Amino acid sequence: MKRIWKALLPVAVLCASHALNAGAATEAERIAALEAQLNQQKAAMRQQQRMIEAMNAELQRLKAGQAAAPELPPTAQDFGTEQSAPPEDYGSVPATASAAKPAAKSADKLSADIYGFVMADTIYDFKRVDPNWEDTLRVTTIPTQSGAYGNDGDFVFSVRQSRLGVRGAYGQDVTYILEGELFGVGSDQGQTTLRVRHAWATYKDFGMGQYWSNFMDIDIFPNTIDYWGPTGMVFYRNKQARYTFPMGDDTFAVSIENPSTALSVGQFRDTNNCNLPNPAPDCASVDSTAEQVFQSYNDLPDLVASYRGSGDFGHYKVAGIVRKLGYERLDTGSKDYEVGWGINTSAGLYTWGKDQAKLQVVYGEGIGNYMNDGGLDIAPDSADILRAGAETVPLWGISTYYDHYWSDKWSTSFGWSGIDLDTSDGQAQTEFKRGQIAQINLLHYPVDHVMLGTEFIWGQREDISGNVGSDYRIQFSLKVDFDTGDLVGPN
Repeated sequence: MKRIWKALLPVAVLCASHALNAGAATEAERIAALEAQLNQQKAAMRQQQRMIEAMNAELQRLKAGQAAAPELPPTAQDFGTEQSAPPEDYGSVPATASAAKPAAKSADKLSADIYGFVMADTIYDFKRVDPNWEDTLRVTTIPTQSGAYGNDGDFVFSVRQSRLGVRGAYGQDVTYILEGELFGVGSDQGQTTLRVRHAWATYKDFGMGQYWSNFMDIDIFPNTIDYWGPTGMVFYRNKQARYTFPMGDDTFAVSIENPSTALSVGQFRDTNNCNLPNPAPDCASVDSTAEQVFQSYNDLPDLVASYRGSGDFGHYKVAGIVRKLGYERLDTGSKDYEVGWGINTSAGLYTWGKDQAKLQVVYGEGIGNYMNDGGLDIAPDSADILRAGAETVPLWGISTYYDHYWSDKWSTSFGWSGIDLDTSDGQAQTEFKRGQIAQINLLHYPVDHVMLGTEFIWGQREDISGNVGSDYRIQFSLKVDFDTGDLVGPN
């Protein structure tokens, strides 16, 4: 018996040892599990605390009767090269939006945030455009006569897209933005010179100054690097006064905007004023042409209304405009007007991931100067000068683009846009009738605040005569943006 016990004793000891080790392992697992559960509960409690604080802040705001002034992410046009940043760097801006980005300040403290970017473009144009516009492919600057601007081939360096702005808020009710860039237009076309893009201020739901027109939808601008962008898109920064009615995630906005009739005297451009219908009695004493005699006359603002709906799908916008398009003769003092109108429908629709389809269709009569390019409002309605009056010029515009994000570091945008004018009998044969543009690019974001990109661009112009001109180019760009809000944060 003793021999049996001695033989079994090592086995018993070994089994007991295994049992103790198993118990220890089970106990360690239980401790780890409890620690994990405890950490989960702590995280849930912190989340609940943040929710309680947010709900309490909202309750206090509602009790005080204050309008919400959320922090607004920058739009592509405000803080990119049109849209040269991934979606997480910008977002949809409601119709009420000021590009001012109010920080979490005390109710009576003024905030100011300096932002902008330095952008350098390298362009090779396989053909040629108007030298004043060589920094961008603006379709109306493409010649329809070969050699109009010299031999094919043009290499360009440009910094004209660079931008600087300041934005801020005062408490919860006041926001402002003042922004400029270096791309000269108008009398400064072709020059690298500072000009105002935005000068906009809001008080609660009322805004006034120069900002994106209520008739346009900036959030359907594609993620491209060429400066001018889609030919057939409604694109206009206009002086205005706007009131927005918040409707949850949606908005309804009404604005009165600065009128500016884009008129053409067509084929009568060089006609002497004495040969015009009903000439002035002293016409012979003033050597003038029809182009010098006729000018726009605007005594009423344009009226615009828009509705914007937003959701997980993206957003859509419908806008309408009514205009009084006045014109006058300087030699006789006579004046008249035509009525313009238009409907603009647009949508930015998420597909999968960060990808977005950006679509717009616009139609109207006498809305040309709200278009990105090729706009004309009124023109002579007859080729007979003795019977010629004025008529609004109908047009339609389409913009279809797709922004695809390969990853957080790479993206591609591609698409097409076109505009078509239903020209009048009195216009000159060399005037613009139809234009289109197509683009595709590859953009890289190696680190925060830096974008490198290459883009291929094709454009075509057609005149009333049927003459056609086309151009294509390659652009490489480097953009480095900055924002003092990212450096110092809210005070």
